[in-house]
Amino acid sequence: MQQAKNTSRATVLIVDDIPDNVRVLYEFLPQAGLRVLVAQDGQEALHRIEYAQPDIILLDIMMPNMDGFEVCEVLKSQPHTREIPVIFMTALSDTVDKLKGFTLGAVDYITKPFQQEEVLARIHTHLQIRKLQGQLKTHLVELEKRNVELNTFSRTVAHDLKNPLTGVIGFADLLMLDKTLDEKTKKYVEFISKSGHNMVEIIDALLLLAAGSRKDNQADVEFHPLDMSNIVSQVIQNRLLHMVNEFKGDIILPKSWPTAKGYGPWVEEIWANYLSNALKYGGKPPTLKLGADELPNDMIKFWVQDNGKGLTDEQQAQLFVPFSRLHAKEAEGHGLGLAIVQQIAEKLQGEVGIHSEVDQGSTFYFTLPIA
Repeated sequence: MQQAKNTSRATVLIVDDIPDNVRVLYEFLPQAGLRVLVAQDGQEALHRIEYAQPDIILLDIMMPNMDGFEVCEVLKSQPHTREIPVIFMTALSDTVDKLKGFTLGAVDYITKPFQQEEVLARIHTHLQIRKLQGQLKTHLVELEKRNVELNTFSRTVAHDLKNPLTGVIGFADLLMLDKTLDEKTKKYVEFISKSGHNMVEIIDALLLLAAGSRKDNQADVEFHPLDMSNIVSQVIQNRLLHMVNEFKGDIILPKSWPTAKGYGPWVEEIWANYLSNALKYGGKPPTLKLGADELPNDMIKFWVQDNGKGLTDEQQAQLFVPFSRLHAKEAEGHGLGLAIVQQIAEKLQGEVGIHSEVDQGSTFYFTLPIA
C-alpha cells in the first residue's frame, strides 16, 4: 500500500517487442498506482514520447531494427527527454554490456523473469530521485535569484551609507584644521573621523566578502603572473606604513619570490590582512618574516611568520569564520579579515591555513597556482 501511494500518478512507458513481457508488467504496475504506456519497438517509443512524456521508461535491450542502447542514446541527446530515467530490461541469459548502458545514461537494470517487488522498488527509487532532483533545481534557481537580489541590495546599501559617511568624514577633517578648537573638542572630532573611517572599512569588507561568495565572480577577473615583490612592497608602503611605525614592527622579506598567477588586487587584500594581523597580534615589538615555498602539486605557498603568543587548536578552528574575533580586547576590528582571505584564496584556486603553537608564534599561509 505504501509503495502504491508513493508512486501514484506517475507514468511508466514500457518498450518491449514481446507481448508476454508487457502483459506481466501490466498485471501489477497499474495496481501500484502507476499509469502505463506501451511501445512495441524503439521508433514507436520515440514517437509516443513526443506527445505523452513519461516519468520513467522501462526499455528492453534486445529489439529488432533499433535496440535499447540506440533508443537510450537518442533520448539522452535531446533536451526534452534527457532527464527521463531509463531502466533497461534484459533476460538473465542475455550477454549484455551493462557498463555501456550506464555510460549512455541509464539509471538501472531489471532482469527477466520479472520479480514484482524488485521492479516496483527500482521504479519507486528512481521516481523519488527524479522528484528530489527537480526540487533541488527549483531551489537552486530560487537561491540564485535571491543571491542576485542580495548582491544588488548590498551594493545599494553600501552606496547609500558611504555617501553620507564621506560627508561626515570630510567635515570632521575640516574641523580638525580649526585652530580655535579646544583639546577636548578636538578629541571628539578625531573620534568622529576615526569612527567614520572604520565604518567605511566595514562596508568595504562586507562588499568584498559578498563578492568573494558569488559563483560568477571569478569570471570577472583574469589571472596573470604576479610580481609578488611589488605587491608586498605596495601593501607595506601604501597601506600599512602607519602600523609599522605605530607598532615599531620589523618586516623581513625574502631575496626573491617565485612567480605565481592570480589577480593582483585580491592578492593585495590577502597580504594586507595577514600583515596587519601580524603587526597587531605579534610580539612586542612584532617581527614578521615573509617567504614562499614551491609545492610538488604546482602550487606556491606564501606565508607570514610572527613572533606572537601562538594559538591553541580551539582558537585556530575559529580563525576563518566571519565575525569571529580572538583578540577583541587587544585591538579593534570587525572579524571579517580572515574570512575574506579564505574567500579570495578559494576564488584564486588556492587555500589558506595556519601553523601555530602556544608560545611559539604563528605562520599564516595561502597558496596560489604556479605561473
